[in-house]
Amino acid sequence: MTGLPYLTRLAFGFRAPKTPVPGMDLAGVVEAVGKDVSRFRPGDEVFGVGKGTFGEYALAREDKLAPKPANLTFEQAAVVAIFGLTALQGLRDHGRIEPGQEVLIVGASGGVGTFAVQIAKAFGGRVTGVCGAAKVEMVRSIGAYHVIDYTREDFAEGDPRYDLILDIGGSSSLSRLRRALAPKGTLVIVGGEGGGRWLGGSDRQLRAMMLSPFVGQKLLAFVSPENHEDMMALKELIESGKLAPVIDRTYPLSETPETIRYLESGHARGKVVITVPGQGA
Repeated sequence: MTGLPYLTRLAFGFRAPKTPVPGMDLAGVVEAVGKDVSRFRPGDEVFGVGKGTFGEYALAREDKLAPKPANLTFEQAAVVAIFGLTALQGLRDHGRIEPGQEVLIVGASGGVGTFAVQIAKAFGGRVTGVCGAAKVEMVRSIGAYHVIDYTREDFAEGDPRYDLILDIGGSSSLSRLRRALAPKGTLVIVGGEGGGRWLGGSDRQLRAMMLSPFVGQKLLAFVSPENHEDMMALKELIESGKLAPVIDRTYPLSETPETIRYLESGHARGKVVITVPGQGA
């Protein structure tokens, strides 16, 4: 939202945002459809990814929407798509998670992390979550077998060595992450923090991918594609009771600036929702 690091401007607009109204995640009721749309019709309840979702109406492609899970409110469904897809694809498609594996989620209390803990457990992983002291009990409550308070304990010291690490926290060095990883383990890096105004945390991802062919460990990074099929997979996990959004608090649309300031503070546990009266979230 600040236009930093500068590398992100290639996707979102170099001199100014390509989409003037921010926001991508959404849930609501279809108001109208284009002439070639066949999957949805007006009145359908949906969730997914759109453009300009910090507003009373938003535009979305049908292949980036799915029917809203029957057991979720609009507020709950609104936080699922982008962060749920990132967690699902990171663990399933890139991490190749298998039952019985030791799985470490770094940044387990955040938007992607709360989904990742639950998805890893649903796939049979033995999950350890890393978070701050104030969020330890929340991470444990959503399915982590063990929780590490990073202010008191270093996940890279001692045993066990993890079969799969999903790093969402974004501040650990590549060498530190590799120390925590089993000799044939897989590291999947999602996003990044720090790293300067030009590359942000992406330099760490690039170094991981360049090093991977020369070591026994698999070191990966990816950008999550938004698609209907994977949103249907999330819907199935949610309706089966294996996955539930973690929502910290809800703000009305009129308080959107305060919502962003709260997110920037780093205190959120899970996701924060903006609601539109009578429209969804």
